[in-house]
Amino acid sequence: MKNVSNSIIRFAIGMAVTILFSLLLFKSPMILTQIEAKFYDYRFILRGTVHPPDSVVIAAIDEKSLARFGRWPWGRDVMAQLVEKLSQSDAAVIGFDIIFPESDKNDPRLAKAMRDAGNVILPMALDFEKQSKPISDSVLENSAIVSFEDAERFNTFPPIMSGGVLTIPVPILKKSAKSLAHISMFPDEFDGTLRWEHLLLGYDNFLYPTLGLRCAATFLGVPADKLTVQASRGIRVGKTFIPTDHWSRMPINYYGPGKTFKYISIADIIDGSVGREVIDNRIVLIGATAIGLYDLRVTPFSAVTPGVEKHATVAASIIQNHFIKKATPFQEGAFQFIVGVLLSLALSRMRLLWGAVTALTAAIFVGIVGFVLFAEQGIWMNMASPINMVLLMFVIMTAWNYAFEERYSRKIKSIFSNYVTHALVNELINNPDMAKLGGEKREVTVLFSDVKGFTTFSERNTPEDVVALLNEYLCAMTKVILKWEGTLDKFIGDAIVVFWNAPIRRKNHAELALLCATEMLMALEHLHEKWDNEGRPKLSCGIGINTGEVVVGNIGAEGLKMDYTVIGDHVNLGARVEGLTRIFKADILATETTVEHIRKAVEEGTLKGLKIEGERRVIVKGKELPVTVYAVTRVAIDQPATIIECEDQEPLKLTEK
Repeated sequence: MKNVSNSIIRFAIGMAVTILFSLLLFKSPMILTQIEAKFYDYRFILRGTVHPPDSVVIAAIDEKSLARFGRWPWGRDVMAQLVEKLSQSDAAVIGFDIIFPESDKNDPRLAKAMRDAGNVILPMALDFEKQSKPISDSVLENSAIVSFEDAERFNTFPPIMSGGVLTIPVPILKKSAKSLAHISMFPDEFDGTLRWEHLLLGYDNFLYPTLGLRCAATFLGVPADKLTVQASRGIRVGKTFIPTDHWSRMPINYYGPGKTFKYISIADIIDGSVGREVIDNRIVLIGATAIGLYDLRVTPFSAVTPGVEKHATVAASIIQNHFIKKATPFQEGAFQFIVGVLLSLALSRMRLLWGAVTALTAAIFVGIVGFVLFAEQGIWMNMASPINMVLLMFVIMTAWNYAFEERYSRKIKSIFSNYVTHALVNELINNPDMAKLGGEKREVTVLFSDVKGFTTFSERNTPEDVVALLNEYLCAMTKVILKWEGTLDKFIGDAIVVFWNAPIRRKNHAELALLCATEMLMALEHLHEKWDNEGRPKLSCGIGINTGEVVVGNIGAEGLKMDYTVIGDHVNLGARVEGLTRIFKADILATETTVEHIRKAVEEGTLKGLKIEGERRVIVKGKELPVTVYAVTRVAIDQPATIIECEDQEPLKLTEK
């Protein structure tokens, strides 16, 4: 009953933790968000590098180019040469990750090169830490998204980031570009890692696409007016649908660490040492990769990834339809709830070691499921919430179990410490099911011991002497009883009640009782020697032993006074047999049921040091059927035990106790 109630409570704890984390999953507290972000990064690392499409390359402002053209920034004539070379090699799209906000004397040449190429996309940037009055610009507005589906959904969800201070190229270059696109980046504030791409940003009531999105759409032949935003759900680029969150953010599906994409030095492009086949029909993104230019970003793979590679990643993902799709709240909640229910059921029935193994297995299972979905299907399933749920559930259940077991152990110890040895108490604590705290039927061997002539002895001695002598006697007897693993039921004045086979089960309970009885007499003989030397009177005792089925358990008034004891007909018979020791002039008498329990041990020679001799069949008061009683005496400890049956004669019927 105790285990059942404890299991129910632990299951309830598990379900409470499951419900708590299910709610937290929707609320996304910062601590879980940060942990999940790190799990997200590890999934990339475990997945490893994925080969990107060769349709996207990077024209790098690298150390070689700086050595060739001097310190940055270069004159616009160098940029013009670059655009001319790329156009001559039939680059499909030329995207700049460089804003030209200030005029240069060579702007006209660069503007002409851009017009001749007809496929150059220039960047703009929005600084949301500052605010200014919006500027009206028709060229800028021509680069905005104009096609929307379910635009009213923007009224339901938080708006896309809008406003801020706008930085754009100088007018002559802006007008010469095919289109403009934003290059603003928003790393996660808590660790500076760039995990999300804001595909759209708002300015002056218009939405503008990111550079990677605009380059991919141009490469796929999707005109600006055919980029369709499905409000709060995604963006359609021709036949490709990009899933986003409510803010039009896309998880960046990094292909690998820095330089995963093909890098071409601008110096090699301008000098003509790069073959046409490397650039033909490709998106060429122009950006800084040299460390000294400080355009480096923290990604899940690396802390020094050039920012231009992020734009390349976004463009390549759209071209390949290679996206990370965030699992829906329902999918995450259902998965977590199932894990929580199954784990609650398992942990509620397990001890610490197997519970730890199960909790660890569950956490690993969640991790494997999360990784497989990510690597094979591109699905981002929240792992932080279910893993922390598993760990917290295990910790709380373990803490509860320790508290519960400690409380129960104290209860066991308080109940049994007065009855059995400390070793048996510890065994009961370690195996609490061995002691059923209630009533149950069980076969036991009961021993009754009583001092002979105690009333006369009490009348002839002072109360102080009686108590002192009796305490010494009871102390010696108790040590023997506990040595032979008996359960000390109670002292009734000068009488002692002991039983075996409860709460700890012992197959040889009858043997233990008989051996205990003979050693009790030996201990009494030692007391006699001591009392003779001290000139004190001596006590003698009679012992009755019986074996049979009784009711054993905690009996009494709950919460007031309870005792772990035995009751039943065979207990009464044991008391009657002790009284017969005076009639048969025997120190120890045992019933036929006790003798039957040891008969096999006697026949096999494993029981030694006892002589068991039948006295007579008797009918004790309150009984109708006779029972044979046997006198038990000690012999040499190495001598096999013997049983001598009594003569067959009429039962002796007794009318007194």
